[in-house]
Amino acid sequence: MDPINNGEEETSKKEISRCSIDVHKVAPPPQRSSFEKLKSRLKETFFPDDPLRQFKGQPSKRKWILAAQYAFPILQWGPNYSLSHFKSDVVSGLTIASLAIPQGISYAKLANLPPIVGLYSSFVPPLVYAVLGSSRDVAVGPVSIASLILGSMLSQQVSPAKDPLLFLQLGFSSTFFAGLTQASLGFLRQANTYKLGFIIDYLSEATLVGFMAGAAIIVSLQQLKSLLGITHFTKQMGILPVLSSVFHRTTEVYLLSLFIFGPSFLLLFPVPHDCSMKRPKLFWVSAGMPLASVILSTIIVFALKAQNHGIDVIGKLEEGLNPPSWNMLHFRGEYLGLVIKTGLVTGIISLTEGIAVGRTFAALKSYRVDGNKEMMAIGIMNIIGSSTSCYVTTGSFSRSAVNHNAGAKTAVSNVVMSVTVMVTLLLLMPLFRFTPNVVLGAIIVTAVLGLIDLPAARRIWRIDKFDFLVMLASFFGVIFVSVQLGLAIAVRPTNPSPVQWECPSSGCCCK
Repeated sequence: MDPINNGEEETSKKEISRCSIDVHKVAPPPQRSSFEKLKSRLKETFFPDDPLRQFKGQPSKRKWILAAQYAFPILQWGPNYSLSHFKSDVVSGLTIASLAIPQGISYAKLANLPPIVGLYSSFVPPLVYAVLGSSRDVAVGPVSIASLILGSMLSQQVSPAKDPLLFLQLGFSSTFFAGLTQASLGFLRQANTYKLGFIIDYLSEATLVGFMAGAAIIVSLQQLKSLLGITHFTKQMGILPVLSSVFHRTTEVYLLSLFIFGPSFLLLFPVPHDCSMKRPKLFWVSAGMPLASVILSTIIVFALKAQNHGIDVIGKLEEGLNPPSWNMLHFRGEYLGLVIKTGLVTGIISLTEGIAVGRTFAALKSYRVDGNKEMMAIGIMNIIGSSTSCYVTTGSFSRSAVNHNAGAKTAVSNVVMSVTVMVTLLLLMPLFRFTPNVVLGAIIVTAVLGLIDLPAARRIWRIDKFDFLVMLASFFGVIFVSVQLGLAIAVRPTNPSPVQWECPSSGCCCK
């Protein structure tokens, strides 16, 4: 035995024996009743961020102030509002109004609703959002995808041509249930600022990219009826019935429609390429071209008396502000299941788009958007909208991009836009009488072209081949079967992955 090592071991034993070992007893957790355990579990599930923590230890008066500011974000920034902010918001509001008016009319047509409903939907919801929303840049109103889904789902059971009043009632009812879905998700606090909780778990980027691209193709093909002047056109949404209808109706193609469509499309062509995002100083191009095309085509039709030679025009639109529609909502009857299903799908899709838009521009300006407040704001504005002759609205990427680059400082820009639409509803409606439907089709086509996001598709292919297959399943489901089934095919639970929802500056899918 090595005497050196033996001596070291003896020394170590003596040192250990001299060390006192402190033993601390851990008390067992206090006993909790089943009710307390259930209460704690529900709080962790539905209120993980403890929204009431800011009220702890505050005097009663301060609690009331905090509660009002939490419910109405306008009370947070309103007291510090300045004249310079107002000047910027007026310019932004007038700019986005010039884009919202033609888009509102066009998207209402896409939803198979009367054109005036699109303007109604650009008047009341922006006022509600200005009070309840937390984003400075989001411009709300009708959007193409929600319009397409609502119109296609409802038209499967009710014909907008044969029974327009019932179809309108179902549109308002679906909007109510869409808002109820959105507000409920906000109340249950399933989302935060950076992700949409369980929603994004079932609507991955791959699903949305494929769905948006397929929807863009279907929407564009549907506009061939107006662009080519075809009178007998299929009501089906699949690509095969649409192409078959075009090829079998070539004798109905009206050259005068193409004559009007050509200049309109050339004016609108820069819009889908996100000119406003790539070159912020040219924001007026994205904002002004749709209205310019409407004015130009209306003058052409009026000068040539083209409405008497086969050109389909909007016709007379009712003057006046939104009439109440709460008595038109369906809460029972044979169509209740249809409006609930339509409201659920359009509500989730439009909510995903709205929060993604708000988050994108908040990141550009380095401020915080509260996802829960956005859910509540979008939901409440759709609930109120359903009672004031509006259909589903949310944050629009194209209008929000223009609003951002026009220098908007606060949500007052939405108020200015709303007031401008109000003036249009009261005074300017006769000017749209000779606006041809072909130019509305051109506005829709150029708007939805940006939904085809090829860079995102390439990125998904590089990152995850299975997600790429999911994207293709969604894409082909939309164009060959139906819009809602194409979305359902690719809905699946997903785990967090490097592919996250984002709004790229080029080819954004949030138009």
